[in-house]
Amino acid sequence: MNGKVPVTVLTGFLGAGKTTLLNRILTEQHGRKYAVVVNEFGETGIDNDLVVDADEEVFEMNNGCICCTVRGDLIRILGGLMKRADSLDAILVETTGVADPAPVAQTFFVDDDVAEKTRLDAVITLVDAAHCEDQLEHSHEAPEQVAFADIVLLNKTDRVDAATLARIEARLRAMNPYCRIIPTDRCDVPLDQVMGQSAFDLERVLEIEPDFLDSDHDHSHDDAVTSVTVQADRPLDPDRFQRWFSALLQEHGQDILRSKGILDLNGESQRYVVQGVHMLMESDFMGPWPAGEARRSRLVFIGRGLEQLDLEKGFAACQAA
Repeated sequence: MNGKVPVTVLTGFLGAGKTTLLNRILTEQHGRKYAVVVNEFGETGIDNDLVVDADEEVFEMNNGCICCTVRGDLIRILGGLMKRADSLDAILVETTGVADPAPVAQTFFVDDDVAEKTRLDAVITLVDAAHCEDQLEHSHEAPEQVAFADIVLLNKTDRVDAATLARIEARLRAMNPYCRIIPTDRCDVPLDQVMGQSAFDLERVLEIEPDFLDSDHDHSHDDAVTSVTVQADRPLDPDRFQRWFSALLQEHGQDILRSKGILDLNGESQRYVVQGVHMLMESDFMGPWPAGEARRSRLVFIGRGLEQLDLEKGFAACQAA
């Protein structure tokens, strides 16, 4: 369309599966060249290392949320990419789990340089079927993400029964009757259902939010939600770590919205990835450590009351003797 580079924004609450979808897109045999922008909540990023080792360039933005404090970084990155727009087929932007997608989308219309050379193709919101009802009740970001979506990927459907799934779909449809809802497990969705959709409709957005092109869309986050990163330079004892991490999530999982890390386990040659959403945890080996990269364990927590959990002390105690 007019030679503009299409941009797909991936949003959704913490742990909904944004990075999983991003990796699925990047590993498809599509022959397209993408640039990827990843924004994380907190000073230390993990998602950049969780993105598959693909040919795509990955730009990481930490120390703030893309919808407010680091929005200028997004504009600068896009400006740099537009200098070689002819070599790009599309741009993927993964927001933090606590981002309001409205000001992100607004960037592609109110910044003249960005608007001249890019077009917003679609806002895709991922929804965690197992946790979304609680998230919709207790966070103001989750409803905003659903309301602004062109496509909703209702993910992790294997974790709820048919009646719950039907109730969630009905609630999402009531919140946003215009979006397309795609139930999925582990973001297993055909690429042609999420990329190249030309789904973003500015007229529809202006009906819902008449000041979309005029407002600064100030977005304030829940001050109670913070991020803590713990690190270890010595390998971790696998059994010690599993006991500590499992007990931590079982006892405090309601307050730990998200946990994710890349670990160096004693006696293992591969990176070990752990991912948690509240009390649910998944883990697996990711592959060998990149050549020349120091083997170091990093674990990020996002939640409420984290300063009371002695996370650094507990993590340090997991190191092998």
